[in-house]
Amino acid sequence: MDVSIRALEERDLDAADRIMRVAFGTFLGLPDPSTMFGDAEVVRTRFRAAPDCAWAAEVGGVVVGSVFAARWGTFGFFGPLTTHPDVWDRGIGGRLMTPVLEAFDRWELRQAGLFTFPDSPKHVGLYQRHGFWPRFLTALTAKPVTGAAVEYTTFSERGASLEAIRGLTDAVFPGLDLEREIVACEAQRLGDTVLVHDDAGLAGAAICHCGAGSEAGSGDCFVKFGAVRPGEGAAFERLLDACEAFAAAAALERIVAGIDTGRLDAYRRMLQRGFRTHRLGLSMRLRPDGPDYDGPDQYVIDDLR
Repeated sequence: MDVSIRALEERDLDAADRIMRVAFGTFLGLPDPSTMFGDAEVVRTRFRAAPDCAWAAEVGGVVVGSVFAARWGTFGFFGPLTTHPDVWDRGIGGRLMTPVLEAFDRWELRQAGLFTFPDSPKHVGLYQRHGFWPRFLTALTAKPVTGAAVEYTTFSERGASLEAIRGLTDAVFPGLDLEREIVACEAQRLGDTVLVHDDAGLAGAAICHCGAGSEAGSGDCFVKFGAVRPGEGAAFERLLDACEAFAAAAALERIVAGIDTGRLDAYRRMLQRGFRTHRLGLSMRLRPDGPDYDGPDQYVIDDLR
């Protein structure tokens, strides 16, 4: 096939969004694959957050697939990577990996990862061929919002500076930096970044997307990333409470969060607080024996879908 890979552009977003929904919906067996993700937005939010980190695949001048990457300082990941079902198994997914890996090299990352289906040998095999190897399961969890009595502030209220949040994430993983996600969340009005403090200063931060038009979808508060200092389980529970209080204040019905099961105590605490797993994913890493932040003393929520 005459496949070309190029930078994704604004004019491609409708096609890329449609293909992404149909691809996931077809793989998961939905009666109408185009309804996948409902009124949640992924393609447009990620493109507008980082237009230099998105690529399209074309066949005969027609967009047939796309991929998005994210740079969180010294950590990077990519996804979703999707192609239209009409061109599956023709090597286009592998072609879309090329600009991603080139970007990862330029960024000089300490670690890179992805999220995929743990029960799909095809997906796992594709990423293994490009140097990514399985690590832990990622539990996609949710719980009803019941409210919580806890004090918190938000980034939009300037409850903490980007520098302070960067200091927190650097303690989790040297060089980890969520500035681009935080700024995009505020600029696109997707939600807010929830902050909790203790006597030592900023104790935790969580980037929360809210409702339709964000990566959450109607009625949901999606914790795209959240973290407290390593080893501080009590602060993690306060951060969870703060996210739930924030969701209640926004009149949302459900809080959704992904947790890597390698962070065992964090995973257990979420289950104890009523989070229930509705789907499992697999985290894969470019350096499976290299530096990471998925150990048992880490209290991090992330979702690399």
